[in-house]
Amino acid sequence: MQVNMHEAKSQLSKLGEKAWQGEKVVIAKAGKPYLDLTPHRAQKTPRKPGRLKGQIIMSDDFDNTPEDLIALFEGDL
Repeated sequence: MQVNMHEAKSQLSKLGEKAWQGEKVVIAKAGKPYLDLTPHRAQKTPRKPGRLKGQIIMSDDFDNTPEDLIALFEGDL
């Protein structure tokens, strides 16, 4: 469902309920899609920074990219 910004302001609770029920709600501005209204879902497990420490190995030549490969990405060939 797509609604304009003014309608969304006056019917936010109703639109929020529709989003919670799984309906896709798009808020439009000047007739063009502007925002997607989606329900907040709590993360099941909190992120733990550094949990892969010591498990990721970088090659010694990781920062040494061959010039011909750079040229391919930059469109110089």
